[in-house]
Amino acid sequence: MSDMSMLINGLKVTAEKGATFERRNPLDGSVATRAPAASPADAVMAVEAAAEAFKTWSQTGPSERRMLLLKAADALEAKTPQFIEAVAAETGASGMWAGFNVHLAAGMIREAASLTTQISGEVIPSDVPGSLAMGVRQPAGVVLGIAPWNAPIILGVRAIATPLACGNTVIFKGSENCPHTHQLIVEAFSDAGFPPGVLNYITNAPADAGAVVEAIVAHPAVRRINFTGSTKVGKIIAMTCAKYLKPVVLELGGKAPLVILDDANIEDAVNGAAFGCFANSGQICMSTERIIVDQKIANEFVKKFAAKASALPLGDPRKPEPVVLGSVIGMSTVEHCNALIDDALAKGAKLLCGGKATNTLMPATVLDHVTPAMKIYHEETFGPVKCVVRVNGVEEAVACANDNEYGLSAAVFGGDIARAFNVARRIDSGICHVNGPTVHDEAQMPFGGVKGSGIGRFGGKAGVAEFTELRWITIQTTPRHYPF
Repeated sequence: MSDMSMLINGLKVTAEKGATFERRNPLDGSVATRAPAASPADAVMAVEAAAEAFKTWSQTGPSERRMLLLKAADALEAKTPQFIEAVAAETGASGMWAGFNVHLAAGMIREAASLTTQISGEVIPSDVPGSLAMGVRQPAGVVLGIAPWNAPIILGVRAIATPLACGNTVIFKGSENCPHTHQLIVEAFSDAGFPPGVLNYITNAPADAGAVVEAIVAHPAVRRINFTGSTKVGKIIAMTCAKYLKPVVLELGGKAPLVILDDANIEDAVNGAAFGCFANSGQICMSTERIIVDQKIANEFVKKFAAKASALPLGDPRKPEPVVLGSVIGMSTVEHCNALIDDALAKGAKLLCGGKATNTLMPATVLDHVTPAMKIYHEETFGPVKCVVRVNGVEEAVACANDNEYGLSAAVFGGDIARAFNVARRIDSGICHVNGPTVHDEAQMPFGGVKGSGIGRFGGKAGVAEFTELRWITIQTTPRHYPF
C-alpha cells in the first residue's frame, strides 16, 4: 500500500485535519493507496500558491520552460517501473498499457517543450493610419487540470504540460481511482526542478469532488479549466464553469464507430478493430464501441474477428504472465456490461465470444446482429463488450455511425481510399481515421470531440489557443486625427 501526500507550493502536505480516503484494488479489494482527502480550504491554498507563482513563471523565458519540460519527460520515463506497479494496483490495467502510457506521455511533454517558442501572434492591418495592431498570445493565469483513471499517465500529463509550456501555473486534481499514479507524474515534474507553486497537486475523497472543484473554479485567479471524463460529470463541470464565466476544455465520453466498407481488407479491419475494441479492456474514450460492417463481407469479418478476440490473453496484471486484458476498474463496469449483454441477447443478438463476467476479469466479448432496439447500440459500454451492426451500403453505414449522442473518434476501412475518405468526411466526430483504428493519439494533433463528446481541443497549436489569452494591442506610431 502507498501512503501519499499532496503538493502545494513545493511542499508535501496532508489534508485539513489529516483527512484521508482509500483506493482499493479492483481485483481483490486490498488497499492500494491511502491519499489525502482535500477540503475546499486546501483547494484554495493550492490556488493561492499557483497565483503567486504565476507572477514569476509567466515571465520565464521559453528556453527555460523548454529545458524544464524536457527534464520532466526524462524523469517520467525513469519512473516506468513505478508507474507499472501503481497502475496495476490502483486500476487493474496491464503492464503493457501502463508502459504505453508512459511512452506517449513523455512524448507529450517533449511536444509541449517544443511549443514554448511557437506561442506566436500576428500583425493585423489597421484602418487607422500609423496604428501598429497586433494579436498577442499571453499566459492566461492559473489552470485547473482534472484527469481520469483510464489512461492515467497520458491524460494526467495532457492536463498540465501544454498549460505549463504556455506560461500558466497549474493545479492538478488527481483521480480518486489512481491518486498514487497521478502523484508519480507530479514527482517527475518536481524532480525536473520546476519552481514551487508552478505545479500543485491535490487529491480528494469521491464525495468531496464537487465542493473542491467549485472552490477552485470560483477563485478569481483561476482562468482556465480542463476536464477529461464522462459526459455526465462533464456537464456538471461545464455548468460550474458557466456559473463563474470560466473557459473550459472538455473531452468526454464516446461511442466510436468503426465502419468497414464492402471493399475493405478483412485482415487489416480485424486487426484494427481488435486493437480499438480491446486495448485497456475497452476503457478508452476512443475505444471502438460499434463495428458497422457491410453485409457483403460481414460473415467473413465476424468469423475472423471473433477468433482473434477470443484468443486475447486475460489475467491479473500483477502476475508475471503478460496479458492484453487485465481487470476493469470495478464491479460497476461488470454489472453495466452484463445488463447490456442480457438486453441484447433477449432482443435477438448473437453472442460470438466471451459473455457475462462474475468478477472484474472480463473476457473479450462480441455480439453480432445488434439493432437500434438494443441498449448496447446506444450506450457506451466502457468495457470489453462490443457489438457488430450489419448494414447495406454506404448510406446505411454513415447513418448508423452518426446515430448516437457522441462524436469523439471514428474509423473507416475501405480499399478505395477516395471513397473511404469521403465516408470519413460525413461522420460527425472530432477525429476520424481511414484504414486505422479509432484508438490513436499523437501529442501534436488537435484532439477533441463534437456533440456529447465535449468542447475545445487538446494538443499542439490547438492546445496553445485554448490555454492562452489572445489580446489585441495597438501602438500609435504617428499623430492620430480625432473628430473632436
